Amino acid sequence: MSKLLNNSVNPTAIITVKDSKCRLSLCGSEDSETEEPEYQEESDDVLVLSDQSLLLDDQHLQELAAHMPARTQGYPWQLVYSTAVHGSSLKTLYRNMAGLDSPVLLVIKDMHKKVFGAFSSDSFRVSKYCYGTGETFLFSFNPDLQAYRWSGENSYFVSGNLESLQIGGGGSGFALWLDSDLYRGASFSCPTFHNAPLSTQEDFIVQDLEVWTVGN
Repeated sequence: MSKLLNNSVNPTAIITVKDSKCRLSLCGSEDSETEEPEYQEESDDVLVLSDQSLLLDDQHLQELAAHMPARTQGYPWQLVYSTAVHGSSLKTLYRNMAGLDSPVLLVIKDMHKKVFGAFSSDSFRVSKYCYGTGETFLFSFNPDLQAYRWSGENSYFVSGNLESLQIGGGGSGFALWLDSDLYRGASFSCPTFHNAPLSTQEDFIVQDLEVWTVGN
């Protein structure tokens, strides 16, 4: 797995913050520019889930709500994939998200009971290039929420193929990496988010995983 973790995205895809204001990001959505997102810094709202989560409690939902982009506020979140319901398969995750065009919330609990994950501005899909925007961020609960937003150093937000899903990059490893069985994962500090490793250990085993999408 170390070889996979060290394979960063093609360096020609790097786009600086200055460049992103002038042209489309190779690692962003095809029809949108990479730009500074708008957040609700202070909010009494709580994320509303249309299904029961095995990983997020009310405190988690309240803390996450304050970090969500303003465009997601007020909409219910629907469960599109869960290892408890759908088994452990990245291919199934992609299939369940086929045709969706909305932000997603990825939540993981490792075998040490730590909860962490990522908000992605774009639905997960197989893609030759990385995609997403500066709205994308990482989070972990220790037990309080720690959020890691886009640093602006590169646009390696999300990339995926049938073998793995990767979030963040540009350094010696991905901020979050999951294998094709959604069983083994890894988390390293990376330039995209200047994050600390999200999991209890850099290499971790997934206990449970959920993916939520916001409806509108």
